[in-house]
Amino acid sequence: MKFNPHYELIDRHAFLSASNYHWLNYDEEKLRNAYAKSQAQFRGTALHEFAKQAILLGIKLPKLKNPLNQFVNDAIGYRMAPEQILFYSYNAFGTADAISFRNNLLRIHDLKTGLSRVSMDQLEVYTALFCLEYDHLPKNIDIELRIYQSSKIIVHEPQHIAIRRIMEKIIFFDKKIEEFKSEEYNPWQQ
Repeated sequence: MKFNPHYELIDRHAFLSASNYHWLNYDEEKLRNAYAKSQAQFRGTALHEFAKQAILLGIKLPKLKNPLNQFVNDAIGYRMAPEQILFYSYNAFGTADAISFRNNLLRIHDLKTGLSRVSMDQLEVYTALFCLEYDHLPKNIDIELRIYQSSKIIVHEPQHIAIRRIMEKIIFFDKKIEEFKSEEYNPWQQ
């Protein structure tokens, strides 16, 4: 038998997929909520891509009090790089929505398109990854972190010691993961 290739579906996932079979237990209301959540995630991804392109092209948006416009305009104004990967190791890296480092000031901005409660932890991890990758001590630089969500901008200047602790945890956990990998664990053998 020759199977259909379905080239257009490579790297895509169906909402009612076999690998995410939990929908088998949904009622109509739970299905509606789960579908709405997946659509919100899709919208968030599209908005981030739009923001990236607007920043790269230097296209400022109307001065409205919404997070997308404020995020894009601030990133352009501060000459920030959009969607920048910060790399310590293959076990520890992430992509900052917008970042710049000038005049000894590190800025990291994050666009949140959902309504869930936000935390600066993610931006502090980006800060630690930046310091590790570019060999900066947090105590020797100024740091401003911003989250853009709903109609507000949350600004945070983290404690240098907190960033240092995250750096130490990344280094320690990365070493541990490498040790785990070297233990010759083979999931196919019991």
